[in-house]
Amino acid sequence: MAFPYLSDLVRTLTGLDLPLPVPMFGLTVAAVFLVSLRVAAQEIQRLHQVGRIGASPGGIAGELAVSVALAGFIGARVFHILEHPQEFMAEPWGMIFSRSGFSMLGGVVFGAIAGALHVRRRGLPVRAVCDAVAPAAMLGYALGRIGCQISGDGDWGVAADLSLKPDWLPAWLWAQTYDNNIVGVAIPPPGVYPTPIYETLLGLAAFGLLWMARKHPYRTGWLFALYLVLSGTERFFIEFIRVNPQLQVFGLPASQAQIVSLVLIALGLLGLGVSSRPWHPPP
Repeated sequence: MAFPYLSDLVRTLTGLDLPLPVPMFGLTVAAVFLVSLRVAAQEIQRLHQVGRIGASPGGIAGELAVSVALAGFIGARVFHILEHPQEFMAEPWGMIFSRSGFSMLGGVVFGAIAGALHVRRRGLPVRAVCDAVAPAAMLGYALGRIGCQISGDGDWGVAADLSLKPDWLPAWLWAQTYDNNIVGVAIPPPGVYPTPIYETLLGLAAFGLLWMARKHPYRTGWLFALYLVLSGTERFFIEFIRVNPQLQVFGLPASQAQIVSLVLIALGLLGLGVSSRPWHPPP
């Protein structure tokens, strides 16, 4: 069952039919935004105190949040359009202003670029700030998928094969029909893989690893490189059971997200190799 609007959730939980046309995806994103902002601000301040961010960061966390959020929103829609070019050509304005259809990966890419440019304008070390926001970015991605799951925005998987389901696993963790989803798609039983749930769980696990490693002894940029590897790996493998258009790359099928993920993994591995040396605080 999906709950596109707050009124749908309230009606299911209480039986009351209240006029609450608040999109659940937007409500979830707003809550995630505040949580991620808190985590990022905490880490920016900590890195400033230990000398990795020399200049005073001031209110950079809030500024970053605004610029990243705006750029991320645009990027999420742009990547979704690039993944569905035929639908866009058929109805461009309807797709641009649709209430659904966002690529979380596009949001991450555009947000990262906008954030890096803003940090440079402030005269702060980009790699150090990237390290600070890496756990928050991973947490935001993981929790943001909850909004996808609740609203049923189409970011689900392919048709589920119940013959492969382990007996101990609850049926709702293997297949869902997302009744009343916001995109208005009727999914026949037994349903599709609830990939937003899987991404939330994998994202939270990756966040846990980043959070435990945030006080690493290596050079600045190491944690962000690890974030690139973790986020790219998670998205690359989840794409095998997600609904996304397939491209042909050197004769092999791959989605746009998988191509971007491989680039992120390569950049992350390069970054880990370059920064995996001891960091010495300034005198």
